[in-house]
Amino acid sequence: MNHPHTVASTGNGLRTPVRRCVIHGMTILCVEPRVDALTEIAEALATWQHDDTPMQLHPGDLGWFRRFGPETAAAAVRTWSRDGRILAVGLLDEPALLRLTTAPEARRDDELAARIASDLAAPGRVLPAGKAYVEVPVDARLRELLSQGGWADDESRTPLRHDLTEPVADPGLRIAVAGPGQVSDRVTVQRAAFESSTFTEERWHAMAAGPRYTEARCLVGYDDEDTPVAAVTVWSAGPGRPGLIEPMGVHRDHRGRGHGTAITVAAAAALREMGASTAIVCTGTGNTGAVATYRAAGFRPLPEVRDLRRD
Repeated sequence: MNHPHTVASTGNGLRTPVRRCVIHGMTILCVEPRVDALTEIAEALATWQHDDTPMQLHPGDLGWFRRFGPETAAAAVRTWSRDGRILAVGLLDEPALLRLTTAPEARRDDELAARIASDLAAPGRVLPAGKAYVEVPVDARLRELLSQGGWADDESRTPLRHDLTEPVADPGLRIAVAGPGQVSDRVTVQRAAFESSTFTEERWHAMAAGPRYTEARCLVGYDDEDTPVAAVTVWSAGPGRPGLIEPMGVHRDHRGRGHGTAITVAAAAALREMGASTAIVCTGTGNTGAVATYRAAGFRPLPEVRDLRRD
């Protein structure tokens, strides 16, 4: 999921380590999980995905972050639990950017919202002091508490959704599922599509070794000269649930030729084959080219959303 703001990084997409934030004596605990707990956390996230819920953190987001390695991925995750049951999951996508969602039935839980708000307010517990950002579903009680506490709306993002109940059109581009033999092409497109990309073959293998990749596919699109021109990774949350596109990119030397639309159509078709009910993606509203590409591929824009920003 693309975010319009940029936060300083330590170079590998992460931050200096944040200590575990278990609050003893409280009903709700905030924890930095062990590596072996990531599968359970992703499975919980998957069960929270429904077509009638607002755009939110997806298990595919954890899967894509796994490219930095299992230990780094675990260090970037926070969970809030009550009596051993996970109620909220956050991913530190950047040092000062927390992407967070809750179990649907806990979305309006006052105690949970108050606990998370308190943890976010304590410097170093989850977020550093100073400027920070939080992505939280628009219908969450937490969002109201943070707004009351001085957090302001940040720049707008546009979620888009593609209904997969009907067959998807032919993309008109040769598409290959990227396995170990196509990693070089997958990485080449990624790095040429995003100027700041740190993607490497080693990181692709780290991502593919993660448990979520069993429900994911990397696709590479080739033009008539068999040149890799576009790439995408899609993530399933299980049959009958929304599947995520994260990320999608077109090689900078091959833009303006419809390849972005073609690879996005292929992504939707792949998710449909995997049993997804819909395909979802989110991009900065100001990125009009990306929004137009998704719309051309059959995606329907949903109401705009905004992260919260603490200045």
